[in-house]
Amino acid sequence: MQGALAARVQYYRELGIYDFYRRDAAPEVARERASQPEPGIPAPGVISEELFDQPESRPGSKVEDPHQALRAIREDLGDCTRCKLHKLGRKQIVFGVGNPQAALMFVGEGPGADEDQQGEPFVGRAGQLLNKMIEAMGLRREQVYIANVVKCRPPGNRTPERDECETCSPFLLRQIDVIKPKVIVALGAVAAKNLLGLDDIMSNLRRRWYDFRGSKLRVTYHPAFLLRDPRQKAEAWKDLQKVMEELGLPISKRLPG
Repeated sequence: MQGALAARVQYYRELGIYDFYRRDAAPEVARERASQPEPGIPAPGVISEELFDQPESRPGSKVEDPHQALRAIREDLGDCTRCKLHKLGRKQIVFGVGNPQAALMFVGEGPGADEDQQGEPFVGRAGQLLNKMIEAMGLRREQVYIANVVKCRPPGNRTPERDECETCSPFLLRQIDVIKPKVIVALGAVAAKNLLGLDDIMSNLRRRWYDFRGSKLRVTYHPAFLLRDPRQKAEAWKDLQKVMEELGLPISKRLPG
């Protein structure tokens, strides 16, 4: 039985299918679960070090070793040739970086030239601003997890195309399911639209919470956009303050960058 199941899973992986889903529980069971408070979230204004300092396990975690689980996803990704980006000048795959048990995860759209060169997301000018945003929240870069919708650089830093996002996003969803962050911050419209499946403008996507794969998701501006239009930094900081409030972090008035 187990051998047949393993063979079937391998068959689907060879087809490029990696996500498998279980049908939702009966409505009354779902309502009962929803009525129960989620464990591990501190009261507002109280910092829980367990959220950020890589505990061995977190209540409700289904993954015994998230480090190993993320390595397995990276191995499945391999030297990916599933979409055309591998033929358009990418130097290397940019998988993701950070704490595998992070309470906070940032998702951008795709690697740029610096990221393609170094193999790590958000290391260029936009990454330096993101680091300042994270520090202004009272956190360190290594305490969060950072990834992108697509893991190869689009040529000329163009916006990832729909087929590229659809091909690559299952790997991002697997990362999210392993990390199980309390909060996901979608950086920019491309990340927000691909994660949420919504086609809307940023002014409508922002300023609200979304439930996403067991996490809370908030949309804010991409750091690259903030470099082009610094006037929007105050608006992005408002979004991050809501994230801090959700995570129980002290609300700072300091404006990053």
